[in-house]
Amino acid sequence: MELSRSDLKRRCYKFSLEIIGLTDTLPNKRSAWIITDQLIRSATSIGANIVEARASSSRLEFKKFYEIALKSANETKYWLELLRDAGLADKNIIDRLLDEAIQLANMLASGVLKLKGKKF
Repeated sequence: MELSRSDLKRRCYKFSLEIIGLTDTLPNKRSAWIITDQLIRSATSIGANIVEARASSSRLEFKKFYEIALKSANETKYWLELLRDAGLADKNIIDRLLDEAIQLANMLASGVLKLKGKKF
């Protein structure tokens, strides 16, 4: 069964809330602040761009917002890996969030390819 756009939006929203919750548990260190800022921006951008896509005036604009959401998902994976590998957060929590980021990125990539008319 294919994931509907509203399900994707819901998952992105939930993911954003989980990222915010994670960042509230990070140590009060300069390195964590910087990564936290970037992580929150990229993670919340995924869902925000999906919402923007719905208000698009053309298929091209819709595709562009999905491409931006995909880039944000990929950036989010980077920041999560950095947090994990720097030992700033619990590995199990990061791995669970990283798995969700990978799934979201895969769904977005599939959608972008479909919008571009390419087989995947």
